[in-house]
This record gives sequence, C-alpha cells and structure tokens, in this order.
Amino acid sequence: MDNIEIEEMFQAVGPVSIRRMFGGKGIYRDGVIFALELFEEVMLKADEESAPLFEEAGARQWIYQREGKSPVAMPYWSIPDDAYDDPDEMAKWVRLAFEAGLRAEALKARAGGAKPAKAKSAKKGKNGAGEG
Repeated sequence: MDNIEIEEMFQAVGPVSIRRMFGGKGIYRDGVIFALELFEEVMLKADEESAPLFEEAGARQWIYQREGKSPVAMPYWSIPDDAYDDPDEMAKWVRLAFEAGLRAEALKARAGGAKPAKAKSAKKGKNGAGEG
C-alpha cells in the first residue's frame, strides 16, 4: 500500500506521518504510533479496552512468530472487513486505534516519568471527523 492510500485511510484522525520500520511502515499521529502496514496489510493498535471490539467484529490479532521462539500476541489487529466499504466505519476503527495509542503512551509516560505525546485538538467537519 502506498503512503497516499494510507493517508487517505487515516484521514479521520487528521494528518499522519509514515515511517519505515520492521520491513513495513509505522503510522503515527502527533508522534503516537497507532497502526502498522506489514505484509501488505494495515494493522490497527488495540489494548485491553478496545481489543474485545476488534475481536467481536471479526478482526485478527497479529501473532509474531520467530523461529525457535514461542508466538507473541502483538497489540495490533486487522481492520474489520466492513470498514473497507464504509468510510464512517473505517473512521470508527481508526479513532479506536489512535485512542489505544494515546493510552499506551500515557502508560509509558507514567512508568518512565516521560511526558506523554499530546494529541492536537481537531476541528469537527460536517461528518464529525476531525479535519486537522
């Protein structure tokens, strides 16, 4: 997937930055990673609060398997199929992923004493999506 397609997919949270990593791409908003593009698939971040919603919607959790090691469940999930045909549904999942990213940053900050990344306030557009 090229960067323009990724930017369009994530427009509900405003402008994103995309960085190469792990043979794929990390997708960030305001310094907060909340999605990955790996193996030609976009995976959204989830946590204890949002993972049950992804599972209920039929999404698959990314399980990382290294040779000779036990599998590790990663905090990233596939995008529910319905979201690809419905921009409002995609916006819902993208926002959930960004919120999970913000919570993860806040946890890291509390554990390490660093300040969490701040989300910029977004103006609401006609459809309720943040416009930047």
